[in-house]
Amino acid sequence: MKKVFYALFAVMLFAACNPKQPVRYFSASPEIEITKSTLKHYVDANWDALKPLYADTAKVMNNVPDVKGVSIDVAIKDYMQDHELFSSISYAADEDFFEMVVTDEGETWVNYWGLWKGTLKASGEEFEIPLHITQQFENQKIVREHGYWNSSAIALALAKQESPTP
Repeated sequence: MKKVFYALFAVMLFAACNPKQPVRYFSASPEIEITKSTLKHYVDANWDALKPLYADTAKVMNNVPDVKGVSIDVAIKDYMQDHELFSSISYAADEDFFEMVVTDEGETWVNYWGLWKGTLKASGEEFEIPLHITQQFENQKIVREHGYWNSSAIALALAKQESPTP
């Protein structure tokens, strides 16, 4: 009987010392659905649907440090240039991975890892570029976005088109 009592006491003591931690990692959330919408609107060139997903003061940092971040309006102008250069743009759905995390400071971030695909209009050359996008949310709006990818292959292809062959 003493052993049972001590065992129960140990379990209760262990449970009391390990308070339930809040859930901070999610594989499904409204914010993840918003991130999915941003990707779809980018692919579809639906800028009027994309813009309202961002807060008016949102800062977008695609391959640049914070100090070079831009507004969503400027980012959309960059996205429009992408669509002028490429005959097709998509994301490989089988490469998509989304997660939402809540930081120690209570910030909500959605992370996306995927594969961007595009076909250059001028040459027909196809590109597949792995990328990571992370978006911070407040009140169901994106307030910060960081995007990371290596676009050097595209830059080289564009440079080849601009320089005359000897």
